[in-house]
Amino acid sequence: MTEFFSPRPHRAFSKGFYKSDDFDYEVRGLLGAASHGNTDAGEVLATIDGVAEGDHEHWFQAWHDTGSRVRALADDAAKAGDSVSASAAYLRASTYFGVAVNAVSGLESDDLLVPTFRLQRSSWEGFVDTTDRVVERVEIPYEGDTMPGWFFRPSPESATRRTLVMVNGSDGATSGLWNTGAAGALARGYNVLIFDGPGQQSLLFERGIGFRPDWEAVLTPVVDFLLQRADVDGDRLALYGISQGGYWIARALAYEHRFAAAIADPGVVDVAASWNKNLPSSLLKLFREGKKDAFDRDMALGMKFSRATARTWKFRARPYAKDSYFDTLTEVHRYTLTDDEATRITTPLFLADPEDEQFWPGQSEELAAGVSGPTELSRFTAAEGANFHCQPMARQLTDARMFGWLGTVLPR
Repeated sequence: MTEFFSPRPHRAFSKGFYKSDDFDYEVRGLLGAASHGNTDAGEVLATIDGVAEGDHEHWFQAWHDTGSRVRALADDAAKAGDSVSASAAYLRASTYFGVAVNAVSGLESDDLLVPTFRLQRSSWEGFVDTTDRVVERVEIPYEGDTMPGWFFRPSPESATRRTLVMVNGSDGATSGLWNTGAAGALARGYNVLIFDGPGQQSLLFERGIGFRPDWEAVLTPVVDFLLQRADVDGDRLALYGISQGGYWIARALAYEHRFAAAIADPGVVDVAASWNKNLPSSLLKLFREGKKDAFDRDMALGMKFSRATARTWKFRARPYAKDSYFDTLTEVHRYTLTDDEATRITTPLFLADPEDEQFWPGQSEELAAGVSGPTELSRFTAAEGANFHCQPMARQLTDARMFGWLGTVLPR
């Protein structure tokens, strides 16, 4: 007699890898990053295998250990003259150390922040030194100083080409931009510029330079720098911003009109919305009434009862470089695109709009409705494996859509 049974469906994708939203989202992003070699799926799953829910110390140590192990593989391969294996391992090590950098926020002390960042950055530089890609380290003039960058070309020929400028988010490692657009752009014949802006990576951790809302002051020098290069077609400049970079590029495009096309992944018009929704209504009322002392007092009390909230606040607040809870939130509220600024945007825009967007739901649609130029609002769904902020497990699909659109706006 044949036995019939109803097997339980596999629900890892829908139920998640951790109950913690932060841990789960990180794992999704790391698995998705394997599509361009930023990670190896087995390394990711082996790293989290022994990390318990909410164990922040072990989470940090696990990623630091994996980064160190893969970095050693890269160093050995480089010494042996195997640049292919070396570059691949350096890129992965940079990604894992990048997770560890952010995980420092879960520790009792920030003492390991800068040393861990330097491991991440030196691993990225190891990738730059060993990759077969054509890449040049550059320094972009910026307010009497410079911003470090890396200019990639798809081939050694110094032909004049379309160029993609990539703007990072609030906490992404430089290596993350390789997976979220740089590799795809190079494969399609674009030059690519990656750089550290204010509040990002080396400018924050080593120079103490925090965020600023007016990113036209950042991107205008970038455009000026690129237009001096013979291998850049000034009429075919494209701009990409990921996560909070979606706000920065929108703000810049209201004033800097030399980009021929732009991609916001996703669109962001009000950064503070992701902060406000996590505040109790009583605290938000104190803030909106301008009661600084009462707000700071109640926030400090609340942080004593929730270490998780205190960790998240510390991590998110650091780049805004303010001393008090009230002043930090006041600064975050400056990162808002006004209606007038939105109407100034005439640059063609591609706007990623993922299902289950956690941080700025509905804001891609809001930006699309407010600008004056043409828009392409691209919906990404769970059925495609492409839900959540920045489609962490669907970067190949994201590449296909955004570069497909960009090819119609900036033909070869």
